[in-house]
Amino acid sequence: MTESISKIFSDNLEIVSAARSRFTIHFITAHAEKNANMYSMFKDVADFVKEHDAQIITQFVFGGCEFHREGIPEIERNSGKIEWPVTWMQGDGCSGVDLSGTQLCAVSGINVSPIDVEGEVIGTYFEDDNAEYCFLGDARPTDISVPREEQARATFDKMCRGLQSVGMAFSQVVRTWLYLDRLLEWYGPFNKVRTEFFNEYGVFDGLVPASTGIGMRNPAGAAVISDLFAVKPKTNQVTIREVVSPLQCPAIDYKSSFSRAVEILYPDYKRVLISGTAGINPDGTTAHLGDTAAQIDLTMQVIEEILKSCDMTWDDTTRAIAYFKDMRDLPLYYAYCKVHNLPRFPLALSHADICRDDLLFEIELDALRNRQTDV
Repeated sequence: MTESISKIFSDNLEIVSAARSRFTIHFITAHAEKNANMYSMFKDVADFVKEHDAQIITQFVFGGCEFHREGIPEIERNSGKIEWPVTWMQGDGCSGVDLSGTQLCAVSGINVSPIDVEGEVIGTYFEDDNAEYCFLGDARPTDISVPREEQARATFDKMCRGLQSVGMAFSQVVRTWLYLDRLLEWYGPFNKVRTEFFNEYGVFDGLVPASTGIGMRNPAGAAVISDLFAVKPKTNQVTIREVVSPLQCPAIDYKSSFSRAVEILYPDYKRVLISGTAGINPDGTTAHLGDTAAQIDLTMQVIEEILKSCDMTWDDTTRAIAYFKDMRDLPLYYAYCKVHNLPRFPLALSHADICRDDLLFEIELDALRNRQTDV
């Protein structure tokens, strides 16, 4: 078959689907409808998934933790028994009075297996002719009474067990999401735990994953919850490499253990995973102190240059999340997009603390391009 990428955009739904030789992958972003039942977005998602005979493999929900108790049954009522990880997040400092959206990935035409660790479904696994794929989510410590650093280590260990259960290792992780409660109080100690773990498991000897580290509360009250995406190539037709940022130094230079971006080349597609990116100067210092508009401008330039370095554009975006320290700054982001004539792309919005108190905006982004268009 001829591989192709299709898009469906409506008022509250943004979907990018990529048809491959054996299956189709769907990247879905749904927004809570204003002045209506905020859970209706779960029905919108479920309707699409059922129509395409798809299986959900991982899901983010952005909104107040107080809605988790009713929200999970709403997801199940519309989509059936939850056999995939659901990571529910409320931004540090956010009032949590509503739900803003959900973002998920689903596949059609291929069998997906849940990953169970300690009686919890924390992930999904599937494979095709080219590679094996593992998604873990809502991974968190079992004991939330211990110090935060111990909870962080327990979370990494739990993810390792999930990977090992499907014959994979942390060295095959290409992307992580690390959501810390009260992040600004302990991001430094957390980074130390991550670096020690990466040293122990030889991560620095190979690919250091792309990543996002953001301040988020979670319904379990854990100090940290985490998601990851791992790829285990079966053939040399799948290659994975770090992508450097043309406008920023490597994050490792200032002791933060992640890559700016990661590129995965399949026989049919090129996929780029861009880490959470903020207004940081080439020397690693924060740019434009106190000026949200200028930080947004720089951040978007950084993302665009990474895309260009991979022969991609904003139009190749499959999913993105924008994080705002103050949601009143959202119009500044829209103003930037209008002035620079950016196309509409799937974007979830979140109120959250970023890894430094003086960073006011951050965005992460994934992009996908049919390699037949690379000339």
